[in-house]
Amino acid sequence: MSKGKLVKFAETETFKNVLQPQFDEVFKNDFKLKGKWCGDCFSNSNKITLELGCGKGEYSVGLARMFPGRNFIGVDIKGSRIWKGAKEALESKLENVVFLRTRIELIGSFFAEGEVEEIWFTFPDPQLKKPLKRLTSSRFLNTYRKFTVPGAWINLKTDNTLLYQYTKALAEHNGYQVAIASDDIYGSGIADEILSIKTFYEKNWLKEGLRSHYIRFRLNTEKYAEEPPGEWR
Repeated sequence: MSKGKLVKFAETETFKNVLQPQFDEVFKNDFKLKGKWCGDCFSNSNKITLELGCGKGEYSVGLARMFPGRNFIGVDIKGSRIWKGAKEALESKLENVVFLRTRIELIGSFFAEGEVEEIWFTFPDPQLKKPLKRLTSSRFLNTYRKFTVPGAWINLKTDNTLLYQYTKALAEHNGYQVAIASDDIYGSGIADEILSIKTFYEKNWLKEGLRSHYIRFRLNTEKYAEEPPGEWR
């Protein structure tokens, strides 16, 4: 491990806006803040938005700045990535955003029924050879629906065409309400202030001439999600 990463890990341990539970704390166990995030972590009753696979936290921090009346939680397993967003949030004195270091596979241990209103995925690993490991797969959607409010918004921003098309097919197959679906948000002109937040990775993709895709749909918490048929499996 590089010296730079070691320094970041050490500094992250001192950040009050970063939670790093041990595996044994949450594997088949409920995290201490499950069902209590607003009261015990944020000291308010505002609605919660998750950014899963948040990377360096650009969206978590950017959205927290735009919406001071909402709570934001960025989730990633890489502590060296979380360090940047957490440090920026502290320096900006943002009290409505925290970061959680854990595996997305364990996310059900952290949130209670109806605790989360919206989820963002910004340039996640498309898992080209393992569809069920995609963060927008039916496997994960069936986990999210256990702790989201009815009709929770799901947002995917990606440079990967297959992941975008797969997610769109999945949403349509399950009868979800799709509010926006664009394979080129900047070329189509739909990139508002929110969609114009750019992650470190997106900036690199755009320099290479790749397009940013985006889909926003409502998750049906009452219906078991199924994989779309055909070539997506």
